[in-house]
This record gives sequence, C-alpha cells and structure tokens, in this order.
Amino acid sequence: MARGAREGGGGIGVGLAPDACPRFASNTAAFLGHPGESHPITLRTPVPDAIREHPTASYQAKPEDVHRVLLLYSGGLDTSVMLKWIQDQYRAEVVALTVNLGQPGEDYDVIRGKALDLGAVECHVVDAREEFAREYVVRAIKANAIYGRGYPLFTALGRPLIAAKAVEYARRTGCDTVAHGCTGKGNDQVRIEATVATLAPELKVIAPVRSWRMGREEEIAYAREHRILVKGGTEVAPYSIDDNLWGRSSEGRWIEDLDRAPEDDVFQLVTRPEEAPDEAEVVTVEFERGVPVGLNGERLPLVELIERAGEIGARHGVGIVDHIEDRIVGLKVRDIYEVPAATILLLAHRELEALVGTIHQHEVKPTLDQKWAYLVYAGLWWEPLRTDLDAFMDAANEQVTGTVGVRLYKGSARVVTRSSPNAVYDAQLASFAQSGGLFSQEASPGFIELWSLQSRMAWRLRNERTGGD
Repeated sequence: MARGAREGGGGIGVGLAPDACPRFASNTAAFLGHPGESHPITLRTPVPDAIREHPTASYQAKPEDVHRVLLLYSGGLDTSVMLKWIQDQYRAEVVALTVNLGQPGEDYDVIRGKALDLGAVECHVVDAREEFAREYVVRAIKANAIYGRGYPLFTALGRPLIAAKAVEYARRTGCDTVAHGCTGKGNDQVRIEATVATLAPELKVIAPVRSWRMGREEEIAYAREHRILVKGGTEVAPYSIDDNLWGRSSEGRWIEDLDRAPEDDVFQLVTRPEEAPDEAEVVTVEFERGVPVGLNGERLPLVELIERAGEIGARHGVGIVDHIEDRIVGLKVRDIYEVPAATILLLAHRELEALVGTIHQHEVKPTLDQKWAYLVYAGLWWEPLRTDLDAFMDAANEQVTGTVGVRLYKGSARVVTRSSPNAVYDAQLASFAQSGGLFSQEASPGFIELWSLQSRMAWRLRNERTGGD
C-alpha cells in the first residue's frame, strides 16, 4: 500500500506509503524515456539556503552534518529520485528501508534490487504486519477509531510504526539522518517527524520533496537523466495511492474536483456496489475482550482475519468512503477511501460494546474514542494521553466478548445478529409479552416522579418569573 505518495500525509515511501508516483496504469517497470534517447536536461536542485542556514526546527539536518541517511523507500518515483538526489546533493551514503504493513501487490525483492542499483549501500525490508495489526489496529478497534465522518486512520496508524522502524534501523546501521518523502501539505510529515524527534532526538531529518521544489515534470526529467526505472508511463497523471492492511486511499486527478462523482478506475480494492453479488452474505465476527479472533466460526490469526474480512467486504462492495477531511495543517481535502475490513470489524465491535456496556459507559466512551482518534490522526501517537486512553479502552473492552453477524449486500453492511455471555440484556425483562418479575411496571410512576423532579421544578420557576402558562 502506499503506492502514491503525495497523499494527504505525503508519500514517505516505505512500502506503506510510497511516494508521489501513485499507482500507474501499467505495472511494468520502464525507463522514463526511450533507451538511447538523448535527454539534455541536467537538473541540479541545491539545498535551499533557508534550510542550509536557518533550520526552523531543532531536528532539521544541516547539510554539513548529513553523512549517512536512512531513507524510507517505496520504490516509487519520489523516493527513487530522492535516493539518487541525496547522494548528489549531500554526498552522503544512503541506507534504504521498506516496511511491509500489508500493502498488496508489492515485490520486495524488486524494490530491494532497485534501491541497491540506485546506489543504496544497504536496503532492508521489514515485515511489520503482525506488529501493525496487534499493536496499532487492535488499539484502533478497541477505540472504535474513526476521524471525521469516515476515515478509519489506516495511514495515520501506520506512520508512527514506520517512523519507529526508521529510528531502529538508523541506529542499527549508523545513520545520522532520516529522510522521508512527505510533502509540506500533508499530515504524514507531522507523524513521521514527531516520532523521530520523540524517540531519537540525536537523529536529524530531511524531507527533500518539501525543499527541492521539483514539480512532477522536473522529477520525471531527473529520472530520465539518471535512468531511474519507474512503473508505467507518464501520459496521465496517476492517482496518489496509499494502502496497508487496514485500508486504501486515493487522491489527485479528478478527485480534487468536488463536482465530479467517483470514476470507476479509482476503485482497485472494492468491487463497485452495482457489480457486487446479487445475493447477500452474513459474515460473523467473534471477539474476545475487544479483539477479533474468529470469522464465520473459524478462529484465525489476526493478520489473516483482517485480510479475509477485507476480501469478503470488498467482494460485496462494502467500505467505500467519499470523504471531505480537515487536515491538521489547515487544509480541507477530499479523499476516496476503500476500507472493507475496517468497515466490518469496527461496526461489529461497536455493536458488541452496545450489548455488554451500560448506559453510562456509552455516554462517556464515544467522547474518549473521538479524542483517541484525533490524537492518532494528528500525529501524537507518543502523547501520554493516548496511552492513558489505551488503559481505559483495555478496561472498557474486558467484557467485549461475543459474536456479531453482519449482513453485506451491494455496498451496505448491517448488523443482524449479536450474542455475548456478558450481555447486559435479559429477553424476559425486555419482552412486552409478559409483566412482573424483576421489572415491576407498577414502580414506574414513582420513578418518573423522582426522575423528572428537578426538571419540573426548574420549568415552574422560570414560568412563574415570566408569567407564562
């Protein structure tokens, strides 16, 4: 996931959030230009004087201090150009790092080979899918994490993990600087740099896309000059794509035109609802203490469960979100999200919480859920309040054990069954078919009189002062 990297967060190029070379029409790697073709353009984009002389943050690298760079690398256009550019501009060694968070369709041997061909002294590929699922996605499920009206935070959840891996491998390989492919208009620059500055204050950061002032055409020209392989062609500006185990986003092209409905070619993960099966399917999700452990009666490892839920939901056209989003840098943007697994699992989890919790828990927890989601969206994964809220989420989910059935049909997902040994529900009490027992209907008038006492008194006082009826 993460093929397009100038996404809202900007492409950091780590396998999970590649760079600005969103998914191309073709998956065939090719030179930007014909072999043997003459390209007289020679680009040299020096480090801006403002950064050279006056960094605006303590963690920004001064060029003279950059000797060995850990580059978050995806194999796309931005980070491939970046790999060569850092060598040219800083005369520095580059160690490439690609992080696998479950983005589909990547050939990591090809990515590693490409990095080494472009001059990386080392290239490391890290499979972090299990850690991502267990330490990040599960926490999001417990917190019913949604930002705005529909974003389940898949990119925001991945960035702190990717940045933490960057810190780990920078230290392991003797790097003094971390480089990423985020732009200055997105959220990912905040998530990446805040993590590095928190975990490793001794490391510095460079963000070439933010400072080199190359547009896409200049990047393409640079790639041609240096014979950098990229996927596909350049006739049509590609979407900026980011994806991982928890979802996929698309930006750019017509998506920026709010008057245009989504075009079919944007949907590469979820089946268009009109083309989904004509028969509905009920998928059952089993939870233990808020963690999904089974699907359709089969216990599954977490990563496999999320992948399988995503496959089922995608087949039925579930999880398409056309979303207007307020970024923390002040911009309002439009994103197209495809989040079938998140749609099913978050819906099932919320329903099970509703079944096992009390009215007072349900009054408070959504507010804390919202705060948790905002902290993660805003790049504050390491904020102590987030870990404090995690402790609450763990406690609140102690009783969230049971099974929920979700009916999927042509883009819709609807809960149809639910059961739990911890349900705060008694069919006999709730039934209108019988009276008496633990719930005495005769006691209701007394309850109503006491329950409404303050409200009735306040209403009378106000009306006596105003002379109302």
